[in-house]
Amino acid sequence: MTAAFRIITADERLAEQRGIKGVLTGISGIGKTSQLWTLDAARTLFLNLEAGELAVQGWAGDEVRIRDWELARDIACWVGGPNPAMRADQTFSTAHYERVCAAFGDPKVLAKYDTLFVDSITVASRLCLQWSKGQPQATSDRSGKPDMRGAYGLLGQEMIAWLTHMQHTPGKNVWLVGILDKRLDDFNRPYFTLQIEGAKTGLELPGIVDEVVTMAELKTEDGKPYRAFVCQTLNPFGYPAKDRSGRLDAIEEPHLGRLMEKIRRPPGNPPPERLEYGRPEADAIRSTPDSTDATKGA
Repeated sequence: MTAAFRIITADERLAEQRGIKGVLTGISGIGKTSQLWTLDAARTLFLNLEAGELAVQGWAGDEVRIRDWELARDIACWVGGPNPAMRADQTFSTAHYERVCAAFGDPKVLAKYDTLFVDSITVASRLCLQWSKGQPQATSDRSGKPDMRGAYGLLGQEMIAWLTHMQHTPGKNVWLVGILDKRLDDFNRPYFTLQIEGAKTGLELPGIVDEVVTMAELKTEDGKPYRAFVCQTLNPFGYPAKDRSGRLDAIEEPHLGRLMEKIRRPPGNPPPERLEYGRPEADAIRSTPDSTDATKGA
């Protein structure tokens, strides 16, 4: 049977309440989890996979502690609702949704939350890999021995499905916290990447979410360090960043609550006027920053 089809009018689309889906990354200890203090505690649900409560001890919001991959999937299904494209035997299907609602209760209790703060996607990938190693796909049919290629293949499928379902959570902000690694390529040049098990998830994650924000330590002209959010893809530091809203500056204050307010704020000028199509004059074009410039402020 063909699914119902209708055209959504411009007025309907503009009136929809859309949540912000983003990744907040940064090196360990930079203060990512502490961003909970910048959010409305009464309207935020903390999905805690990392047991990092010490950084937010005394924070007055609600929390769910997740220690295995099955629970992580069930929570995502509970808050995101069923995916009608899935068969009854698949994760995030209507049957899965009905099962978790029977176990967790009426999802209407989630109406009080505007924001889901997931800490962290790094630990989520580790839980998923541990679960994947125990599945039939992670065992060789010929030898009966563990097959790590099969385990990592399943890991990629599971993580992408989980992240995509979180992305489609209706009307809620979802922030996925992740640890940032600094690595060297084959030419000894530094680059930054999210600390996630399996290459597939790290490569596809930026395309799934709306915002990628790196919380970093930068320096003033006189060398004084300060923390800031790096929000635009074209930044001189080489940090991963992305702003689908088009409302953020390259550097923003490290306050997640005010960052979301700015993303929701009506733009001062229409999007077509904010887009840049030209190229700079020849004397304004400089070469790609060397390794010293790329790591400045890291």
